[in-house]
Amino acid sequence: MPQSGSQYDVVLIGGGIMSATLGTMLKELEPDWSIALYENLHQAGQESSDPWNNAGTGHAALCELNYSPAKADGSVDVTKAININEQFHVSLQYWSHLVNNGTLRNPSNFVNSLPHMSFVWGDDHAKYLQTRYEAMAPNPLFADMQHSEDQDQISEWAPLLVDGRAQGQRVAASRFASGTDVDFGALSRQMITKLADDGVDVNYGHKVTGLSRDTDGRWQLDVKDRIGGEKRSVKARFVFIGAGGGALELLQSSGIPEAKGFGGFPISGEFLRSTNQEVIDQHYAKVYGQAAVGAPPMSVPHLDTRFVDGRRSLMFGPFAGFSTNFLKTGSILDLPKSVRPHNLLPMLNVAKDNFDLVGYLVSEITKSQGKKIDALRNFYPDAADEGWELITAGQRVQVIKKDPAKGGILQFGTELVSGAEGSIAALLGASPGASTAAPIMVELLRRSFPTRFNDWETKLTEMIPSLGKRLNDHPDLLAEVTKETTKTLQLG
Repeated sequence: MPQSGSQYDVVLIGGGIMSATLGTMLKELEPDWSIALYENLHQAGQESSDPWNNAGTGHAALCELNYSPAKADGSVDVTKAININEQFHVSLQYWSHLVNNGTLRNPSNFVNSLPHMSFVWGDDHAKYLQTRYEAMAPNPLFADMQHSEDQDQISEWAPLLVDGRAQGQRVAASRFASGTDVDFGALSRQMITKLADDGVDVNYGHKVTGLSRDTDGRWQLDVKDRIGGEKRSVKARFVFIGAGGGALELLQSSGIPEAKGFGGFPISGEFLRSTNQEVIDQHYAKVYGQAAVGAPPMSVPHLDTRFVDGRRSLMFGPFAGFSTNFLKTGSILDLPKSVRPHNLLPMLNVAKDNFDLVGYLVSEITKSQGKKIDALRNFYPDAADEGWELITAGQRVQVIKKDPAKGGILQFGTELVSGAEGSIAALLGASPGASTAAPIMVELLRRSFPTRFNDWETKLTEMIPSLGKRLNDHPDLLAEVTKETTKTLQLG
């Protein structure tokens, strides 16, 4: 246990997939650096990285329609889908490297092969999905994409979608057999356990309550032991704030100019989880639909197979809600305490421009269990009233940031904020988040350690063979790395 005055090269705040990834990369790049990790809870990966707390899709833009929006002329823009899929391949390569070097064991404990599907009904949505297919399929990244409007074919892929559905209803589905399900909680725990074995000072039940810059350029962190109540301070040359919804408050307390103008808008959620094993056994896919009008992208409905602790489950949702907590285990004061003079105007502008979102959240909050089952029946027409339990998902804090044109915008994505002097960085936001942890941390290394990054590139390329290249532009390299990750991660 560190004493007050302990000094480290790096301190990681938060025990989720982001800190786990950065710590693991740094330990391999600079094995002699001293590293400490502080996690508020008593185990790693229990907030945003937990599979019941939203994470778990393995976001690869294969099935999430909000990553391939329709344009005004009816065409579909697949730029974001390509970028996210490129990033997910980087994560797959990095995890494969960690399996090969012994950091990760038993890949099926954290990643499993699972088809990803998009499913819609009605003429307009079916036309959109066809256009999306035609825009995506020519790209090497999406060459294995399948598409059908035939109910019999769709039933072979996912029978719950078709059983009980009117024969005359137009439906459409796109499918990738090569999708995955990822338990980022289990992945985080494996990585951090290995970090502790390799000498990283891992502290659970410890909350970082504040940080400030000393005259010597190092950061001083105030740390509280949540069990014993003991307080101490530690110093670090570099600090990463990977505390999920808790990152904004700590970033603000740092006082760096790059933090100014950022705010957060929390959105909570619930899922229906099946308790009927017969139903669970009939569905083997992640099936995403179209978001409701006014719904945030994180609320895109999906009927979702997941593997948690080696057990297969089935969920539907999310049903969005609102809480002023920034963490599932946080405080109702998180939102009001985050308001500062520098972010007040962006937050007010976001409120003014997002009345449809507010209306959507109100409708979701007031939705009864029966209404939630009715929403489920859009995907699974034969769903029974019983056999579903309502579970609370995690908190997502969407980024609010300054915008020259609008004053402030609500950003549905992740934002890497780093100090100009390279001694501190934080990650804000939500999806695709966990799935793109590896490329985000590579970018953090590039920004925060510019004088060292060139020396690290050779080693980073061993970890991630496609580093610096776009696989969509190099189909031979895509085939090579896909073959390796499929074999190593046992996804065949």
